[in-house]
Amino acid sequence: MALIVQKFGGTSVGNTDRIKNVARRVAEYRARGDKLVVVVSAMSGVTDGLIKLAKDITPLPSEREMDMLLATGEQQTIALTAIALHARDIPAVSMTGAQAGIVTDGVHTKAKIRNITPKQVHGFLNEGNVVIVAGFQGQTADGEITTLGRGGSDLTAIALAAALKADLCQIYTDVDGVYTADPRIVPDARKLDEIAYDEMLELAGAGAKVMQLRSVEFAKKFGVVFEVRSSLNDNPGTIVKEETRSMEDVVIRGVSLDKNQAKLTVVGIPDQPGRAARIFRSLGDATINVDMIVQSASHGAANASRATDISFTVDKPDLLKARKVLDALKPDLSFRDILTEDDIGKVSIVGVGMRSHTGIAGRMFEILGTQGINIDMISTSEIKISVVVQLAQGEQAVRALHQAFIS
Repeated sequence: MALIVQKFGGTSVGNTDRIKNVARRVAEYRARGDKLVVVVSAMSGVTDGLIKLAKDITPLPSEREMDMLLATGEQQTIALTAIALHARDIPAVSMTGAQAGIVTDGVHTKAKIRNITPKQVHGFLNEGNVVIVAGFQGQTADGEITTLGRGGSDLTAIALAAALKADLCQIYTDVDGVYTADPRIVPDARKLDEIAYDEMLELAGAGAKVMQLRSVEFAKKFGVVFEVRSSLNDNPGTIVKEETRSMEDVVIRGVSLDKNQAKLTVVGIPDQPGRAARIFRSLGDATINVDMIVQSASHGAANASRATDISFTVDKPDLLKARKVLDALKPDLSFRDILTEDDIGKVSIVGVGMRSHTGIAGRMFEILGTQGINIDMISTSEIKISVVVQLAQGEQAVRALHQAFIS
């Protein structure tokens, strides 16, 4: 007998037939005697539909009310999944994130988990129930409903697996595992049998949609080994775990494209100490995550106030919010203009083997150059190189880099 946490994403519960399929799969594990906690997302398209309804009313709806609205999506799915198990004569109970003991901070739409006290979950499991938990949501100590950001059901599952000391955590999605690139962009992309936490972190941060970034961070912190696999077949998936020596033999593990990026440029800001700090502190206070940052060389006459331009990227949904923050700073910081661009893509190559191999960046830039792809911004880490290119050339860049480094 094992305690297993299984997470099913939006496409896996996208309609009643797929919810019945989830119930069938859960029933197979339960028949072996396993105890199961099942975390589910909202049905495919429901969250986007709720966001659209809100934004039809106002472009920047209250984040508290957005949490109240979006949390209803998962609550539909937990009830339907429990009903599907009841139809198979399997005892099951649905629970919201709050009922499952998930306590968060008070940052609406991007809350962080503070602690989990799954006493009620244990109680229902000990009574013989399959426990169905709403992903993506929690509750503050003061009783406010919060959500964990897009993809937050992954985090719910990983965090519950850690808190419950589960024997196994499975992340079910609509693909067979983690691939060397998006198979829709690169048809000959290969599924990986295993991948290190650090590689998965970089791929998630670079726009790979298989896992939410914070869920991988949580798994690494608490040593939760998990498997990414398909809910549509029984093929083995990809194991995400600590790095092993054999992983260093592969220089590049994957290539990704993030289409969800937007770029802002603060033009003509006086080149004086503390100006950049004001900008990024204000963005942080507004819970806007900044990714890549580039500051140009100062320009202006020697006897005049020298100025510079600062460019940075944010998630595309945060573009209007970031622009509002910058507009409020303009009178105090005396910069000339704000430019925005939302037709960009971030292309990244990732691999722990990069630590011990030289010349990777030069080769990457050469490949993009031969494809006529201009690089706008560059950022690097020990195991990742990312560049910003025009969105229209993003898929071309991914195919060329995959062909050169992996195929």
